[in-house]
Amino acid sequence: MARSLPESWKISNVRKALACASLALAALLTGAAQAQTQLPELTHRLTPLNPRPAAPDFAFKDLDGRLQRLSDYRGKVVLVNFWATWCPPCRREMPSLERLHQRLKDAPFTVLAVDQMENFDLVFAFTGQLDPAPSFPILLDSDGKSAQAWGVKGLPASFLVDKHGRIAYRAMGGREFDHPEIEKRVRELIAE
Repeated sequence: MARSLPESWKISNVRKALACASLALAALLTGAAQAQTQLPELTHRLTPLNPRPAAPDFAFKDLDGRLQRLSDYRGKVVLVNFWATWCPPCRREMPSLERLHQRLKDAPFTVLAVDQMENFDLVFAFTGQLDPAPSFPILLDSDGKSAQAWGVKGLPASFLVDKHGRIAYRAMGGREFDHPEIEKRVRELIAE
C-alpha cells in the first residue's frame, strides 16, 4: 500500500518552489535590465571604402518565400545588414533601418536585412514585435555563408552598396540608421 504525503508537506514544497521560481525570475529581469542599460549608444559613423570592392552576390528567400538576389537591385543603393534576433544591438537598430527605408521609399534605395543562421519562425515572431514593422526584405541565410563572403566578424555588420554593386561604406556594430549623417551618405550615393 502506497503512502501519500501529508497535505501540509505538499503545500510547503509548492510554496518553496514558487518562491524559488520568483527569485529566479527577478534575477533574470534584473540582469536583463542591467544588460540593456549597459549597452553603448548606437552611433552614426560609417567607414568609407576606397577603392570600392565589388559586393559579393547572394540569393536568399525572404519571409514571403520569394528569392531575393543582391544583383537584382543593381541601379539602386542597397543597405545590406547582417543581423540575428539574439543580438542586442541588432534588435536596437532594426527600427531605425525601417525609418530610413520609409524616408527614402521613393528613391532608388532599399534595405536588405540578412538574418544569420536562424529559422523562419523565430525571425517572423521577432519582426512581428517591432514597431514599426519592417517593410523591407528580411532574408534568411540559414548557414551564414554570406557573412563569411562579406568578411563579417561579428553582428550587426552593415554595408552600403552603390548603384554599381560596389561596397562604398561599412559599419561594424549597431547604428542609428535614420541619423541625418547616414541619410546624407545614402543620398550622396543615390546622386552619383
